[in-house]
Formats: sequence, structure tokens, C-alpha cells
Amino acid sequence: MSFVKKGSTIISFASVEDVIQADQRIFDQNEGLTDDVIEASLIRATERILTKLKDTTWWKDQNAGSSPVPSLNPLLIINRQNDFTDLCIYESLAYYILPSVADFDSEQASERNKMSYYQQKANAMFIELVGSGDFYDFDNSGTITAKEVKGAN
Repeated sequence: MSFVKKGSTIISFASVEDVIQADQRIFDQNEGLTDDVIEASLIRATERILTKLKDTTWWKDQNAGSSPVPSLNPLLIINRQNDFTDLCIYESLAYYILPSVADFDSEQASERNKMSYYQQKANAMFIELVGSGDFYDFDNSGTITAKEVKGAN
């Protein structure tokens, strides 16, 4: 579990291997889920997570007076990286991977049930992370101080 970089830029909070370890059966049953498809979904999930974080009160409070509100720098997420990896896996499975293989003609399809399961896990993890606010190094000092956590709920 580690963030995936392209050069010095983080492109994803999770790797293809992380997703496969989370739910190997999906990949065994769906040959069309190539590494490229999974990687693209992880990149998209990471972008989605960063956008959602930018829209939180936690982020806006920390950047009060900034107009426009800046984007998060994933390189400054120094704590709880494993939680961000899990969140990325959940988002990717719920919103990108499973919908691409789900049988929407059957409400009882296992993929649809898994989509709901991963959506709930992603929502709970996101709320937990924003509530704690203890992962982002605003001043790029290498540590997170109480002042940097102040915007947490």
C-alpha cells in the first residue's frame, strides 16, 4: 500500500495490486478488467477524492480568505496514507470497476450488492478522514500540528 507516482506527481492513492488484493474474485470472473482499466479507475477515484476534499468545510476553513480555494497537494498527505489507499480502492470499486461489469438487469446481481457495500465503506472512510483532519501537512514541515488539524469537525 503506497501512493502511485508518475515522476514526482502522485497520480493515485492505490495500485492495481491493492485493488486485486481487496477483491480478487471480481478480476477472476471478468477478463476485461485489465491492469490499464483498473489503473484508470484508480486515477479517476483519486481525482474524485481530492475534489470532494476541496469542497469540505475542513478544507475551506483551513484556507479561509483564499480565493479561489486552492486544490489539495497529495504530496502533503503524510498521515493515514493507508486509509487513503483504502478509500481509493472503495471509490474505484463502487463507482468505476463494478459498474463496468455489473448486471443491471438483475437487482440481485452480486456486483450491484458489492457496489452498494463499497459505496458505504467509501462514505464512512471519507467522513472519518475529514472528521479527524489529521492527515494533511499544510505548512509542509513534515509534521502535523494542532493548528493544522483545527478545521476538523
